[in-house]
Amino acid sequence: MSDAEPAIIVHGGAWNIPDEAWPPHREGCLAAVRAGYAELARGASALDAVIAAVRFLEDDPTFDAGFGSVLGRDGYPEMDAGLMDGAGLRFGGVVGVRRFANPVLLARAVLEDGSHCLLSGEGAELFARERCFPECDPESLILDRERENWERYRREGFDLAEKFRRPRETAGAVALDSRGDLAAGNSTGGVSFKHPGRVGDSALPGCGLYADNRSGACCCSGWGEQIMRLVLAKGVVDDLGRGLTVGKAADAALARLGRFEGGRAGLILLTPAGETAAFHNTPRMAWASLGPRGEQAAE
Repeated sequence: MSDAEPAIIVHGGAWNIPDEAWPPHREGCLAAVRAGYAELARGASALDAVIAAVRFLEDDPTFDAGFGSVLGRDGYPEMDAGLMDGAGLRFGGVVGVRRFANPVLLARAVLEDGSHCLLSGEGAELFARERCFPECDPESLILDRERENWERYRREGFDLAEKFRRPRETAGAVALDSRGDLAAGNSTGGVSFKHPGRVGDSALPGCGLYADNRSGACCCSGWGEQIMRLVLAKGVVDDLGRGLTVGKAADAALARLGRFEGGRAGLILLTPAGETAAFHNTPRMAWASLGPRGEQAAE
């Protein structure tokens, strides 16, 4: 039995968050981290805490996850989520989900089922129906804000370079429970006006998230294609396992993004000792943490 002090850190996206959008991003992350820490305080697992925090962010229309996800080229959201347990290196994820408002809950069901690691599209939704998850009309997940953006993109055009300058608000959390177990989870609606079937890094183990009790846990937000090519989250956790500080591990990861023109990302990290940290090379990153050092958030 560990005597670890519980800790959790969440993120709500790394991008050029404008001034008028900053308060809801910051307050949303603070509310989510409190929801996650409440689970830890009652003795629940790190997985429970991550689920509580990420589900809160999925339900908050501020963030590109769940309700409020951006729309793809066909005018509908396609959502991805992944969840990893650092104790047994178990992973579960879903990609291309349209009819379930909280894809992080489906990711947990995949993890706990254990037959697969990642399910996509219609197969992921069949899995959800077989387990009686509540289904919703995809229209109910669409905000007027995102419909207006989609109409503008369709009317004015939207090239690849412009796409990756736009908001990328992947929501995620990493947590450490009193037993010393780590967990990490991400959820996202992806990139505005994306090609149908596009999958980013958020739900891919080692890319957008990774957790290992021996080394640490990490979630990423940013340009998914670049993050995937570098297997960024696994690299950070491996560096922590080799004894690098959170600062040096994050600096090394962000430096690796320099291989790509315009390489941008944000990272949240948590060590087995309960040290939390957030780093980014974007103009802003929304995050908040709660643990032995009290409550902290991006200013």
